[in-house]
Amino acid sequence: MSFISRPDLGVWPTLGYVDSPLDRACHLRAGAADLLDHPAARFYLLGGELVALKGAGPVFDPLFDRAEAEARGRGEALFLGIESDGAPRFAKGFDPALREALEGDGLTVPDLRTIAVSGLIAPHHLGPVACGKALRAWHTRHGFCANCGAASRIVDAGWRRDCPSCGAQHFPRTDPVVIMLTARGDRCLLGRQPHFAPGMWSTLAGFVEPGETIEDAVRRETLEEAGVRTGKVRYFATQPWPFPMSLMIGCIAEATSEELVIDRNELEDARWFGRDEVTLMLTRTHPDGLFVPPPIAIAHHLIRSFIEGGHA
Repeated sequence: MSFISRPDLGVWPTLGYVDSPLDRACHLRAGAADLLDHPAARFYLLGGELVALKGAGPVFDPLFDRAEAEARGRGEALFLGIESDGAPRFAKGFDPALREALEGDGLTVPDLRTIAVSGLIAPHHLGPVACGKALRAWHTRHGFCANCGAASRIVDAGWRRDCPSCGAQHFPRTDPVVIMLTARGDRCLLGRQPHFAPGMWSTLAGFVEPGETIEDAVRRETLEEAGVRTGKVRYFATQPWPFPMSLMIGCIAEATSEELVIDRNELEDARWFGRDEVTLMLTRTHPDGLFVPPPIAIAHHLIRSFIEGGHA
């Protein structure tokens, strides 16, 4: 086994959406309506992919008091949790079609990806915003009972929907997704999807199917998308990914074959990259302008782990 010198990539960046200062305080959810009047209660305003922000930047304030939130938002307030000082935090929605009106009212209304990539809010806000965004996305898609089709209603401050017709209870879901850095010796497998920005390559990923282990999902998705067989799979880390409501399960997979058979319905392209070339992509110094996802994404961290692994 040959040793590969480790490049100096500096301090390891922070993974996006994983840190939250909130105690979810599930024991308070049934009575969370009483917390709306708490003098320190604050609200995140979310409209689909959009987040309303106050201030002049470069770092904005995403928190609104109740009067501000009710003047601009709509629908029920979803309880996110309690700060360490006891201050309640909620998420409230707004109509994305009102973006221009909100901006005319002096607010800044970027999308959540831009906020995370550009550092437009303090990092400790990203976790609560991601939670609120995913929770609102689930409610938007699950307004009717999957059991009998009747309109359901929000209970427990957003953490359950009940059907008044058949009595079924529905809970917010998170979709498990495996995302894997597949390596063989000093090379790793990266792919491109059609919606990627020109020049961006990333790790492969796919949904875990019912009755499937994480390891089997890694092996199946890698084989289906790129035709590459894998053996050993080890866990790396997880990341909530609120687009719309997934949990990315990061893994490192050991390839046992190299020939590519690309599923063009899933991938625009896939290829093997050497460690040196991937380093140029990570540092955005590749002569052809190729690059990998930004530090907020777990794919970035998987790729950096491969670069700094040091062994072929």
